[in-house]
Amino acid sequence: MGKNKNTPKETEEILNEENIPETSEEDDEVAEYNDTATEIANLEDALNEANNKYIRLFAEYDNYRKRTAKEKSETYSNASAKCIEELLPVIDSFERSLDVECADENFRNGMSMIFGQLKTFLEKMNVTAIDALGAEFNPNIHNAISQQDGTDYASNHVCTVFQKGYKIGDKLIRPAMVAVAV
Repeated sequence: MGKNKNTPKETEEILNEENIPETSEEDDEVAEYNDTATEIANLEDALNEANNKYIRLFAEYDNYRKRTAKEKSETYSNASAKCIEELLPVIDSFERSLDVECADENFRNGMSMIFGQLKTFLEKMNVTAIDALGAEFNPNIHNAISQQDGTDYASNHVCTVFQKGYKIGDKLIRPAMVAVAV
């Protein structure tokens, strides 16, 4: 049998060289673990960023939907108010014509029926006349065109209505033209 001619120092080096691959495998596993952890962290960051974008987009869409619904409602309301505003002079004329004496009772009844249909239409559209006579003057719903002394009404109250005012819901269509007691 041959003797091992390596010195103890050489033997240690040889043993260390044999261990190098083992530590190399451990280093590879650690590096692979670190790479995987980094990749997972990057994917989590990308997921969070995509989630935040989605949440912002959803909120933006929800705001857009609400805004367009509100604009649609306002457009309908404004169009209805404009239509009613154009119809009010016809209603005023009907009221004045019914106040005039008429010899033909059938004609008068027919006019009353048509006027009743107009009033029913206004009720369906949520249009109401402003009760102005005797009410305290309010510049938001009354248009004062004169002042009158010596009336039976208190000061700063409506004593004469020249033209009815109308509202659709809470929105003023036309202010009442009135005279105010002094």
